[in-house]
Amino acid sequence: MDLDLHGKKAFVTGASKGIGREVARTLAHEGCDVVITARGQEDLEKTAAELSEETGRRVVAKAGDMSQDADVARCVAEAIDELGGIDILVTCAGSSPGGLLEELTDEQWMQSLNLKFMGYVRTVRHVVPHMVERGSGSIVLVVGNDGLKPSFWEMTAGAANAADLNFASSVADQYGPKGIRVNTVNPGPVDTDRWDTLEKAFARDMGVDQAEARRRAETSIPFGRITQPQEVANLVAFLASDAAASIHGAHVPIDGAQRKALMER
Repeated sequence: MDLDLHGKKAFVTGASKGIGREVARTLAHEGCDVVITARGQEDLEKTAAELSEETGRRVVAKAGDMSQDADVARCVAEAIDELGGIDILVTCAGSSPGGLLEELTDEQWMQSLNLKFMGYVRTVRHVVPHMVERGSGSIVLVVGNDGLKPSFWEMTAGAANAADLNFASSVADQYGPKGIRVNTVNPGPVDTDRWDTLEKAFARDMGVDQAEARRRAETSIPFGRITQPQEVANLVAFLASDAAASIHGAHVPIDGAQRKALMER
């Protein structure tokens, strides 16, 4: 399917690696020029250079911390200046620590909410006025299935993700009449470096080895495999495009119908 994204301008957060990198790569292959942002300047610039060479599109690195409003404002303003506008916003920046209630600290709870929830709020808040002025735009928040399927080991992620879903629904109601579509994508386990880190932490807290943690994750998914980053990126690109023009305010799972409880047994 031709998504007709050629010449569109995209801003992708958390894009130096993992899902965000794959989203930026896919959008560039579809013909978008892309500004990518993340905290690590070196990884970000390397990613931008690689994606630009691979796709032939303009991919620009703008390092910034989405937990800092001034950084978000600067990155958005620079993206608009670099590209001449933003048609597509995809938020991927943010991760939450796994752990058991008795071990999680206030700092870990606030870290999760500040980046994975408020980071999304800040980014949307700074991009939306520009989209309103243009009269159109597509926003896709990459959230996670913890907001829909609670897990006792993923409480901080679940709280932040549930807040993201409520926020996205509210923004969709407010800005749909102004031509801005807002949707969320909600992956379960995705085969990235981040998932490897979570697997190790889960194994530690559950008193099993990493191979057993991986087996439990695969068993929790009916078809028995973990999602690949490209699969998530394909869904994001579709939702960002006019091919999904009537999809608005949706929370789309991409987790293979994962049954979370099976991971914790």
